[in-house]
Amino acid sequence: MTLLAKLMLATVATMAAGAVQAKTPAPVQDKPVNCDSCKEWNAPVKPFNVFGNTWYVGTAGLSAVLVTSPQGHILLDGALPQSAPLIIANIQALGFRIEDVKVILNSHAHWDHAGGIAALQRASGATVMASASGALGLQSGTNGKDDPQYQANPVVHVAKVRKVSLVGEGDTVKVGPLTLTAHMTPGHTPGGTTWTWTSCEGDRCLDVVYADSLNPYASGDFRYTGKGAGKGGTPDISASFEASIAKVAALPCDIIIPVHPGTTDVLGKAARRSGTDNPLIDASACRAYAAEAGGLLAKRLAKERGEVLPLDAKGAAHAH
Repeated sequence: MTLLAKLMLATVATMAAGAVQAKTPAPVQDKPVNCDSCKEWNAPVKPFNVFGNTWYVGTAGLSAVLVTSPQGHILLDGALPQSAPLIIANIQALGFRIEDVKVILNSHAHWDHAGGIAALQRASGATVMASASGALGLQSGTNGKDDPQYQANPVVHVAKVRKVSLVGEGDTVKVGPLTLTAHMTPGHTPGGTTWTWTSCEGDRCLDVVYADSLNPYASGDFRYTGKGAGKGGTPDISASFEASIAKVAALPCDIIIPVHPGTTDVLGKAARRSGTDNPLIDASACRAYAAEAGGLLAKRLAKERGEVLPLDAKGAAHAH
């Protein structure tokens, strides 16, 4: 081959590479959120298969899950604003394309689970779907005043999601053969949503639960038992929170993926997977997740009501 021919081939290769890059521009990251745990939460992890067509594409401390099909994919959650490039890279590492994500679902609109959704929507062109309360948070870019973690000063803002389609209790979201079901689980936030679907490997099909947070954490002087009356007061939401916990406990559940993977050691279990042994499969996991949350809420409510819970033999407080 002559020197001229080699130069021409090199030029063509360079132009082709440039064309590919032009078709897939680097994802735009929105302004990051800085918090005490953000660096740890946003540490990158290698994506992995959960079961069947369900894949973990999130970060070390914030879950994002991809459910795939030949007709398009569904992505659950977007973690922090600075997580969006990591999620896209994880999707690509598995051999999928962000452009094939047709729907993005949200668990709740806090910035550590929804902050990356605006960028992911721009990169994919997907439809974003959330509960009515969650949609308000996504479209405003911040928590509402009815949120237990609302902070008046400083207010944390993330990029606004331009358009959000609404889902309610029992609604299903379909993409090709995929069907995901919404379960309203308010408490941690007013718009909390847990999602369920079925994934199969051959003839074996399992129920997967993407569990929203059930942690009764609140800012300032917020009370789940309510405070004040009339304008400026907050209602008693303790019963609805308890109902959400009971709902998660009762779901058909072979695999649970909480919005914070460390809650049930998702990454540790995935690392211990060997051959047909998949530690992520645990039919008791949803009940255990709900039981822990129920204990935390009982302690919180007892404190708000000025009650004292009985102690067990080890000196730990327990609700009846």
